[in-house]
Amino acid sequence: MKNMKKFVCLLLAALTVFALCACGSSGEKSALQEIKDSGVLTVALSPDFSPMEFVDSSKTGQEQYVGFDVMLAQFIAEELGVKLEIQAMSFDACQTAVSTASVPMSISGFSWTEERAENFELSDYYYAGENETEQVLLIRKADADKYKTAEDFDGVDVGAQNASLQMMMVTEQLPNAKAYTIGDIGVGVLELQSGNIEALAVAAGNAEMIVDSNPDLMVCEWEFDVKAEYEANVVLITKGETELLEAVNAALQKAYDEGYYGVWYEEAVELAKSETAMNLTIEDDASNG
Repeated sequence: MKNMKKFVCLLLAALTVFALCACGSSGEKSALQEIKDSGVLTVALSPDFSPMEFVDSSKTGQEQYVGFDVMLAQFIAEELGVKLEIQAMSFDACQTAVSTASVPMSISGFSWTEERAENFELSDYYYAGENETEQVLLIRKADADKYKTAEDFDGVDVGAQNASLQMMMVTEQLPNAKAYTIGDIGVGVLELQSGNIEALAVAAGNAEMIVDSNPDLMVCEWEFDVKAEYEANVVLITKGETELLEAVNAALQKAYDEGYYGVWYEEAVELAKSETAMNLTIEDDASNG
């Protein structure tokens, strides 16, 4: 009887292990496996942020999306051996789409933040010109003498994109200003020009492109203090998708080793200065490719 009880216990233990293994093997595919099986890497981005991601109005469909991050996304897709598909949406919608696994990743000029580190898998850093090293305020050129210090913005509306590093910096480094949320950078530029806001927080590289096409605006001489951890961009990946994270990091390292970052950024800047370059407001777009 004692041996029989021992046998039954061992049998039950074996069945439990088998059941656990069966459950593990019947689980859902990882995002990386789904990408490889489908042959398509879907990447969300907000095409209102030249030279990182914007639109070439002379093209349609997927071909209209251009910029540094688009080149990077294409490189990652090629490294995975699949086709790239861009899903254009607002900046905050990109983050929601990744967090809910509607898309596996977003490449849209994201900086590292503690909140993002908690809610997403964040890739290793990648570098793209002045978009990481400097964060600035755009003001109207007519107000050059009015706004020169942080205190000059006390009590006035300062715009920043929703769920962005710039919004975090406005609230932290301009605590007495009135943080004004915008969904789209193009809309923010219009708000600034019309006088609805007094300043717009953007990355320096993006500011250069905006001023180039809007000579009534300028970069304020006061700049944000950018911490070292914010001085580069990261790819946002759905939490838990560590296999995809490893594959993306491998692609980023290869792009860095082969010297593509500088080449891509220069090419993106030239594209952003062309007559057909456009920062797209998603709400106005009826035919995302």
